[in-house]
Amino acid sequence: MTHQIPILVTGGAGYIGSHACKALKEAGYLPIAYDNLENGHKHAVKWGPFEYGDILDSAALYKVIEKYSPKAILHFAAYISVGESVSSPEKYYRNNSAGGFNVIEAATKYGIDNFIFSSTAAVYGVQEQHPITEDSSTNPINPYGHSKLIVEQMLRDLSAEGKLKYVALRYFNAAGADISCEIGCEHVKPHNLVPILMNVQSGRQDKLQIFGTDYDTEDGTPIRDYAHVSDIARAHVLALDYLLKGGASVALNLGIGKGYSIKQVIDIVESISGKQVPAEVAPRRAGDPPILIADPSMAKQILGWEAEFTNLEDIIKTAWNWQFARTFA
Repeated sequence: MTHQIPILVTGGAGYIGSHACKALKEAGYLPIAYDNLENGHKHAVKWGPFEYGDILDSAALYKVIEKYSPKAILHFAAYISVGESVSSPEKYYRNNSAGGFNVIEAATKYGIDNFIFSSTAAVYGVQEQHPITEDSSTNPINPYGHSKLIVEQMLRDLSAEGKLKYVALRYFNAAGADISCEIGCEHVKPHNLVPILMNVQSGRQDKLQIFGTDYDTEDGTPIRDYAHVSDIARAHVLALDYLLKGGASVALNLGIGKGYSIKQVIDIVESISGKQVPAEVAPRRAGDPPILIADPSMAKQILGWEAEFTNLEDIIKTAWNWQFARTFA
């Protein structure tokens, strides 16, 4: 087993990044969290050093790389709101795409040839066939998905020239929290459904807005696949091991292979929390596909990854336990 190999984790103080840092530490690596704390929290950095910095600041990135000489980069730092990306696309292309280029350029400048990218199911857009495989077409319908796909394309091009190897992990909605309640989703204004519901049920937010009930689904609300954040974090460690052992560049789906509608998620949250979710129906949000369900079989084949949390109720229970602990502790 590797011991204390330094790994740079951009966005390491954020929701998924902090869980990845914990998983890295447990696997014997030394995670260096690089974060500007816009959405991250310094107290979530518990398993390695913290370095303050922005991915748009190349000089700061270079300084941290020179200090620690990381053997790989796990790149999480990004804006993630589909709705905001539609109204402020320039914000997403500047941070996610240009910032992503800065991190990739830093990797090539310092000979860091193992790169793991936090991508998204939003790269697929609207698909006729579900579940979605990695061979499905990539045709994003929102700037968020485009901004991530641009980074994937950059990685493909550099990989083809032998300048680095990468694994792009396309998540189908991260949810849940660390089972020991050490860390969880602390976004003040979360953009994803489960964290929003946790805020609503704990009194941090007044109500849930359901953006559209007229989709071509059984109950009219969009259907999504979910993966527990710790399962996603573990996939990053497996991807790192895979690259360090000489694995080839690849893009992989992460999900449980089952879809839940917004109304089904609300029902689960009401059952777990013991109270009704205050909600109102709002117009559809631009850029939302009706269905996104993963086929995660390639991640199993290549990385040996399978979700340990395969039931959404179990995933949400960990989020509720975390929310309860931070609200009432």
